[in-house]
Amino acid sequence: MEDTRSLKQAAGGRFLMGVGTSPKVLANPLDAALVKRHFQILTPDNCMKPQSVQPAEGKWNFNAADTFANFARNHDLQLAGHALVWAKDDRTSPWMKEENGAPVSRETLLKRIETHVTTVAKRYADVATHWDVVNEAVADQGQNFLRDSVYSRTTGIDFAVTAFKAARAADPDALLVYNDYSDHKPAKRANIVAFLKELKRLGAPVDAYGMQGHFQIGEDPIEEMRNTFTAMRELGLKVVVSELDIDVIPRDRWWAEGGKYREEVSRINPYPDGISAELQQQLAAKYVELFKLFVENSDVIERVSFWNVCDEESWLNVFPWKRVNHPLLFDRQRNPKPAFDAVYKLLAASEG
Repeated sequence: MEDTRSLKQAAGGRFLMGVGTSPKVLANPLDAALVKRHFQILTPDNCMKPQSVQPAEGKWNFNAADTFANFARNHDLQLAGHALVWAKDDRTSPWMKEENGAPVSRETLLKRIETHVTTVAKRYADVATHWDVVNEAVADQGQNFLRDSVYSRTTGIDFAVTAFKAARAADPDALLVYNDYSDHKPAKRANIVAFLKELKRLGAPVDAYGMQGHFQIGEDPIEEMRNTFTAMRELGLKVVVSELDIDVIPRDRWWAEGGKYREEVSRINPYPDGISAELQQQLAAKYVELFKLFVENSDVIERVSFWNVCDEESWLNVFPWKRVNHPLLFDRQRNPKPAFDAVYKLLAASEG
């Protein structure tokens, strides 16, 4: 018998259900069917990022992004554009950082940001209802809330103000989002809040905070996430859960002590043939905890988006090292896992 359950129907009007994925995934009929049944809003995982659409100044490559946007248009889905500015040096093309063989000037960098944001946001304004305008601009800790990057070194916070103002002008009706990770860690959350307060003080039209939501089995982020929701209410901002998954292979040791254990950790691959029933239930319980929190805070949550459709397609199979991972609600055969059953049951039972 066909499984007709739908996450978006179970969520009702509380928040949009979304997924971040790629044109390649959408071209797979099995994946496309799951997307259309369960989700209302799509995020392009990579094809709309700055390095993809403008690899050289004034040289635009919209092929993959257009394919993605056309899928949304053709199936009456919304688009969450991702991302207009990624404020990390290793995610920024060399041409953006340089000018006549020297470091780019403030004036030129701000103009390039304005041009890029305006061009991309206007192109997809008919289908994009959300934009991740600035991605990962905040330091993980420390008194300076800005991440060290060509953007902050050259312009301070003004690059972000420019990006948000350009996005509003190009797509006036879209929800404009600042997107980042690890807000369930107090030091990072403090910096995110300081950044958002300053953006608002400077007149940047930021509407929402994007809580990436890349969690791990074994961590308990719920109370700290609750503190994040409280902080966003106090700022008058909405929240989008933008990139949700749960790693079943904890990865903290990869970064511990300056990467001291990476050679050892890179050999860890405990679940090449699947996870046990016990671990399936742990994963389901963790997702239920999260969705209980999302329902509790649905007054400020605009959407909840998973970061890919099924386990086979997850970035956690290759980041930060290659292993077989199982972080999502659908397995490699596109079948619903116990985690799906548990989330659907919770949403359906609490609807309304």
